[in-house]
Amino acid sequence: MIIPRRSDERGYAHHGWLEARHSFSFAEYYDPREMGWGALRVINEDRVAPGSGFGMHGHRDMEIVTYILDGALEHKDSLGHGGVIRRGEIQRMSAGKGILHSEFNPSPDEATHLLQIWIEPAQRGGSASYEQQALPEEALRQGWRLVASPDGAQGSATIGQDARLWATLIGAQAGADYTLAAGRLAYVHVVKGALRLNGQALATGDGAKIADETRLEFMADEESEILLFDLPPQTA
Repeated sequence: MIIPRRSDERGYAHHGWLEARHSFSFAEYYDPREMGWGALRVINEDRVAPGSGFGMHGHRDMEIVTYILDGALEHKDSLGHGGVIRRGEIQRMSAGKGILHSEFNPSPDEATHLLQIWIEPAQRGGSASYEQQALPEEALRQGWRLVASPDGAQGSATIGQDARLWATLIGAQAGADYTLAAGRLAYVHVVKGALRLNGQALATGDGAKIADETRLEFMADEESEILLFDLPPQTA
């Protein structure tokens, strides 16, 4: 079963300094049919105006991955971490039992384009933590690159859930395959491009909920960047 989630059907918000599209219910956007997919709770595509951002605010019990598409984002948190991430890098913040952080676009003239991803943790009330990892575009062109995992395998960011986030860049008229273990869920988000997933057409901003499938076959009609979430089975 593959259920497309079309880009133009996502939630939309424009706050002047922030333009956002929500794959799942978030903030003022609510759709009871779109509350996440398994442990995956949020994919927000944000564009942050120059010199603007999210002031200090709190999170708890969520694994948060920030995937930069263009520009830069400056992070500061209540644990004393700070840094700027750019295209070719990701950050992971485990909110645990509670953390405060801010995220700002440090550029005076360039917008920041990013995906913010929330994954529910397997256990609540853990320790808050933060890390930043390189994700060079050249590596994405060589096949599936592990971005986040429960054990930090292959140099990936470590998250507190039995979930794996993969990324790849497929050239035009090229393909990629992925094998999903029996009972696992998956979600695909097309960062950019146009492709077919098991014959179904997907384009920039589209997503797809996947269940009861073991073989995922991607064929790119043009160069395409893809995120693939390998998620634990749905629990009652």
